[in-house]
Amino acid sequence: MKKEDVRARILETAIVPSVRLSSAEDARFAAEAVHRGGIHVVEITMTVPGALDVISQLIKSFPKLVVGAGSVWDVATAQSCLDAGSRFLTSDGLSLPVVDFAVKQGVVVFPGALTPTEVNSAWKAGSDFVKVVPCAQVGCESYIRALKMPFPEIPMIAAGGVNQQTALKFLLAGASAIGVGGELMPHDAIRHHQAERIVELSRRFLSFVKEARARLHGHGEVSNLK
Repeated sequence: MKKEDVRARILETAIVPSVRLSSAEDARFAAEAVHRGGIHVVEITMTVPGALDVISQLIKSFPKLVVGAGSVWDVATAQSCLDAGSRFLTSDGLSLPVVDFAVKQGVVVFPGALTPTEVNSAWKAGSDFVKVVPCAQVGCESYIRALKMPFPEIPMIAAGGVNQQTALKFLLAGASAIGVGGELMPHDAIRHHQAERIVELSRRFLSFVKEARARLHGHGEVSNLK
């Protein structure tokens, strides 16, 4: 899959589930469930035991699923993720060496950033998106709206504090996509392997994307949601 195809899939889906669980089995289960629910993008964080194997196995089992790597903090880890087949690289903070590596390798990358300076630095370094995290602690959707004023050209992924009550608000505020973790894959649903619950939550979050697009286009506003 080419870089532009991965980027287009992320924009189309507008949801990046972050799988940060304590076992490889649980991570595979969660990724498969959100995929069944219609979200065909998933991030496996490097904090998952055997994360590289999980990425490789998911890609082999679900060729339509865009699998990326999260919590990628250094170039050596980034290379290992690409060797495992990762389609994108991300983190919850800004590592410019990782961004530079991804740009040179032709791989989609969206580092985490919080301040206007970090957001601008990430974008100028060649990031495909900038993940604004953690949003909940700095004003939620109002912070995204504030950042979009000076940086209207930067596609932002809102993460940290995205739930069923805030997802639509983040999208309407200008986020190109949302990053979701435990609100999409609750720990008790993972523990009891309640796949249908995660499937239903996936469909619910996708409905927020659909509603945001309808409202933005309906009001004649320019939307980042493609």
